[in-house]
Amino acid sequence: MAAIDGDVVIGRESPLAPDLALLFQRHTEDMHADTPPESIHMLPRAALERPEIGFFVLREAGRPLAMGAVKRIAPGLGEIKSMHVLSEARGRGHSRRMLAALIDHARADGLARLSLETGVQPTFVAARGLYARAGFVECGPFGDYVPDPNSVFMTLDLSGAD
Repeated sequence: MAAIDGDVVIGRESPLAPDLALLFQRHTEDMHADTPPESIHMLPRAALERPEIGFFVLREAGRPLAMGAVKRIAPGLGEIKSMHVLSEARGRGHSRRMLAALIDHARADGLARLSLETGVQPTFVAARGLYARAGFVECGPFGDYVPDPNSVFMTLDLSGAD
């Protein structure tokens, strides 16, 4: 665990830890709230427990408030998965902190590019803004994705070259 600010820490953990149930419940509810089922690309909780996935939790005073993962999907290419902050903990910089930790992990893992898929719905406006402020730009589908009117694909070059 790395201390971030006071009693806020972000560390690599198992997605199967019992105290993460609320995070996964809320993430699932949010994904199903206004996205058609065929356009939901989140991984089941157990599928995040794999060697090619780095799963991270942000805790404040020991309480899990946010999660996110980086999945290696090809040589040099990673994908952000399952990024979520509990609604009552939003507006305090936790999304920015989690995204920075995921980008740092991707760089340390030798990835040259980090991509993501998010929704087009209004509920994803803040997330798309967060990613854009971190340097992500819109791109076409990557990995196994296909064009989807409900998806926005974004990518970040980690190699330092533009």
